Amino acid sequence: MSYRRGAIAVLVAAGFAGGAAAQDKTNESIPCSAIDSIGTAEMSNDGTITLHLRSLWPDPIAEGEIRYAPDDPQYGEIKQHLGGIAPGDIKPVKPWC
Repeated sequence: MSYRRGAIAVLVAAGFAGGAAAQDKTNESIPCSAIDSIGTAEMSNDGTITLHLRSLWPDPIAEGEIRYAPDDPQYGEIKQHLGGIAPGDIKPVKPWC
């Protein structure tokens, strides 16, 4: 598993752990499709995409930053997930449901 995939896995797991804690507190779960954003993405002038990700409510458990250069094998997948992005843009990152 690459470092980036590992970092995303940790953030996703932290989000699920946060969801489990939320269940204990309120007995309500929030479906993934109801979550608008897990952070932001921005593209620099050289095309590098930086994801600023955070775990979900109720308690911040983890935050992270992952960079994808244009030559990264996952670059196209990330760009597609964002619905496209251009230099200077900052966009919300929807969860991977």
